Amino acid sequence: MQTLNEIFMASDVLVRATVAEVVTAVAVSFFLGLVITYTYMKTYTGPYYSKSFVQTLIIVQVVISIIIVAIGSNIARAFSLAGALSIIRFRTAIGDPRDIAFIFFVMGAGLAVGAGLILPAIAFVLLLSGLIGALHAMNYGEKKGTHKTLKITVPENLNYEGLFDDILDEYLMEYRLLSVRTTNLGTMFELVYAIKSLDQHRDKQLIDDVRTRNGNLNVAVILDRQSMD
Repeated sequence: MQTLNEIFMASDVLVRATVAEVVTAVAVSFFLGLVITYTYMKTYTGPYYSKSFVQTLIIVQVVISIIIVAIGSNIARAFSLAGALSIIRFRTAIGDPRDIAFIFFVMGAGLAVGAGLILPAIAFVLLLSGLIGALHAMNYGEKKGTHKTLKITVPENLNYEGLFDDILDEYLMEYRLLSVRTTNLGTMFELVYAIKSLDQHRDKQLIDDVRTRNGNLNVAVILDRQSMD
């Protein structure tokens, strides 16, 4: 039978091994999280990204790696963890599918690090980050033309149906009427179009021609519309 001293020594070795695994998992996960979030920030195409979301990606990766270290090969722990996580609900809707992809990115890296696959995890993160950067540099999937929103105000007594079609055909690659609503206490209509310009430098000419039809009322072109559904 093992002596009490031998039991304490074996327990001490086990604790030190576990602590070393945790420290390694945290350090590697944090570093890879920095690489992933740097890729996310550098390839982001929207007007701005959320600092909170960027930091959350790193935190999620570190937490997942520690969870995998804690579970190990213990089936009971795995079921207990699944039960605990089942009560968690995400309250914030993620609007951009690309953000969801990066969540899976950090989850995959965290799982690999937690399972002890350090070198494969590093290779995975560096390779996928490089591929994402290459897709961003090539503008892969981007439609030609500049996507914008056009808002035209017309008087209540003016029949707006088809009124601007010839002007829009001349200046735009694509356009579609999205909505019509009353404004200025019901005395005017506001037409909202999704448009794609042939040449963004002709916006002033477009606005000037539209103003000759709408009685010189407000015309607005809002830039950087990301897509036309």
